[in-house]
Amino acid sequence: MGLESSFTLLRDIGSLQLNAQEEVRFSIDAYRGYRYVSVRKFLLNEILPMPTQQGVTLSPEMVRVMVPVVLALPQDATQLKLGEVGKFAKRPGICVVVSIVEAGTVRGLELRQWEEDKGFTTKGILLPLSQWDVVRKLFADTLAAIDETPDVDF
Repeated sequence: MGLESSFTLLRDIGSLQLNAQEEVRFSIDAYRGYRYVSVRKFLLNEILPMPTQQGVTLSPEMVRVMVPVVLALPQDATQLKLGEVGKFAKRPGICVVVSIVEAGTVRGLELRQWEEDKGFTTKGILLPLSQWDVVRKLFADTLAAIDETPDVDF
């Protein structure tokens, strides 16, 4: 029998409430037998939360390298300086760039995919520094959960 082509939620890490209609969810998912971490924005409504295209997926290996770098940043968000924090390889020719940026009136930690021949792609997400303590906790919880044995087969 072939591999399933559906996504399976293995572990809901938590969420970051952006406003009454939007949140960012951190989760560990599986697709075709591969585990990955999803950091994705969802639109909230009365019926069913809907995922948006804003977000990134990270391999367990990326999480093990990237999260300690993020957690080593100052705990006080006012001490964070604009600029690149690091580049983390996703697969040949593609990486995720982590930066402290200002987008309009929002300062945040941006996770953005970068392709060797094209530059930055539309795949990415901005996590507001106004909730830096929640962002740090979600990353720490993700790192702690990445090696747990899932409750479901995938």
